[in-house]
Amino acid sequence: MKLTRRQTLLSGAALPLAAAPSLLSAADHTATSMPTHRDFTLGDFRVTTLLVGSRSVENPHEIFGLNVDHDTFSEVSAANFIGTDAAQFFFTPTVVNTGSDIILFDTGLNAAGTTKALEAAGYKSTDITHVVITHMHGDHIGGLTDDAGTETFANAAYVTGQVEFDAWATQDNEGFEAKVRPLAEKFTFLDAGNDVRSGITSVESFGHTPGHLAYMLESGGKQLLLMADVANHYVWSVAYPEWEVKFDMDKAAAAATRKKIMDMASADRFPLVGYHMPFPGMGFIETRGEGGYRYVPHSYQLI
Repeated sequence: MKLTRRQTLLSGAALPLAAAPSLLSAADHTATSMPTHRDFTLGDFRVTTLLVGSRSVENPHEIFGLNVDHDTFSEVSAANFIGTDAAQFFFTPTVVNTGSDIILFDTGLNAAGTTKALEAAGYKSTDITHVVITHMHGDHIGGLTDDAGTETFANAAYVTGQVEFDAWATQDNEGFEAKVRPLAEKFTFLDAGNDVRSGITSVESFGHTPGHLAYMLESGGKQLLLMADVANHYVWSVAYPEWEVKFDMDKAAAAATRKKIMDMASADRFPLVGYHMPFPGMGFIETRGEGGYRYVPHSYQLI
């Protein structure tokens, strides 16, 4: 059942500009025009977000807000200073350096882009001790191997959710078979609430995929949530969590997860990193109206 423009706007449509993404085409984003990484400090952890790709995607209403009418989508977008003809997508793995381990969360679209960003941030692929896969979509597993099938992170242990792996292992999925299946024996499998390492705990966030996991980082009395694809746009997903997203495999569960995570983040005031948020991908959440939220981009809180 589609939500009408009036129903959505009654909850409060307008948000400030707050890191509105560019509507440039992918060809306009050269190596010199966009950053490759950003460092943050969380207690004793060094957290680095990596921009491994960015591209413009036309007709975003065919992806976001599938259950709202065109007038609603257009008016919300205009109120937030973003167009409806195209949206800028960002692809942002995260490195967590605990001092003893160097952990990469997701591997980007391909090995070349991710290793290039890693090197710019001061890491070699051989430095990575653990690779954690939040879920099995192609833009998260693409960098596990190169085009020849050679393992990118040869020194790393691999970690993912048991529910997620089992769900994809029963499908005939080309990406999973090419990138994940050959490494299956090297994987350790987690359930929600399990630790990757001390201070890094998996958080159930099913819906986008069957076993999608977020990860809570805790160090020095501070918290940060790596939310991966819980929300894929700072307005059309974060601000309006009930808006349906094309890529969510279980749309009702994904919406419930977004509301749960946004409620946690706004109540406890911890920052979160979103894989597709405007780079550098980190922000805070506050409540807005009835059932909505506002994304507040990080400025200098964790430098």
